[in-house]
Amino acid sequence: MATSSLAVTAAGIHFQNPVLLAAGTAGYGRELAKLIDLDALGGLITKAVSVEPRHGAPAPRVAEFDGGMINAVGLANPGMEEVQREHLPWLDANVRRARVLVNVVGNQVEEFGNVVSMLDDSSAVSGYELNVSCPNVKAGGMEFGADPRSLTEVVTRARGATKKPIFVKLSPTLQDIASTARTAADAGADGISVVNTLPGLVINTETRKPALGFGTGGVSGPGLLPVGVLATHKVSRVVKLPVIGVGGIVKATDIIQYVIAGASLVAVGTAVMQQPRLAEKLVSDLERWCRDNRVSSLSQLRGSLSWEA
Repeated sequence: MATSSLAVTAAGIHFQNPVLLAAGTAGYGRELAKLIDLDALGGLITKAVSVEPRHGAPAPRVAEFDGGMINAVGLANPGMEEVQREHLPWLDANVRRARVLVNVVGNQVEEFGNVVSMLDDSSAVSGYELNVSCPNVKAGGMEFGADPRSLTEVVTRARGATKKPIFVKLSPTLQDIASTARTAADAGADGISVVNTLPGLVINTETRKPALGFGTGGVSGPGLLPVGVLATHKVSRVVKLPVIGVGGIVKATDIIQYVIAGASLVAVGTAVMQQPRLAEKLVSDLERWCRDNRVSSLSQLRGSLSWEA
């Protein structure tokens, strides 16, 4: 079990360490439970949950390239009723120490609050992560996060459906990610997650067709690390909320970069899909790094970035 040097309290939730499994990569916990000890981690963020089931994008949905991975899963999920009936009871019975955040998606502003309301009675759920990078079908497909009015309404409706903490996950393509984070905070968010994937295209040179069935997709992996670290720094400077740093983490010093930039927690995704046991290793490696560098608490490092030569 992690030592107290790694313990973090963020948005009122106590995490035994800052290492979470990122949304979309851990399923609803059950999928990875035979491979890793979920309770060795700080927590997991579930696969997306929407009001109605989503079948997702056509196959192939995932492709690797030299710089990482590209995916277009299409937020496939069984819908909030099945998650409430089948997955949350399993989490409640099998995950004791790790905290569970539910990733929530919607096509319209009211759907985020509807999902939160449906799932909120579960004692398995510690909080929520709102994916506002998806398109608002009532606003011509503009991302919720790119429209301050829609973002405010999404967060306000979710806030009205729960007293549990709400994290808002933002896209790296936002023109002013810090300003968007401030909008989310003003609307009632308890924390910010940065970043989501970057849009990209990988082409099969033999067929001259996209590597993914959908065509374009979200880019993740090691190349996303500097993007996520910069977004974390920008956001943590303007909002006094805990930040979950997401993107490109493959080793303990990547986590340290996020913490120095201002993150309270981190979420690991692509690397765990490639090496399922990596998340547990990151916890032990992070403990070792703190011990070797005489860091008794990660709070000593948080937000300590210096620009001085």
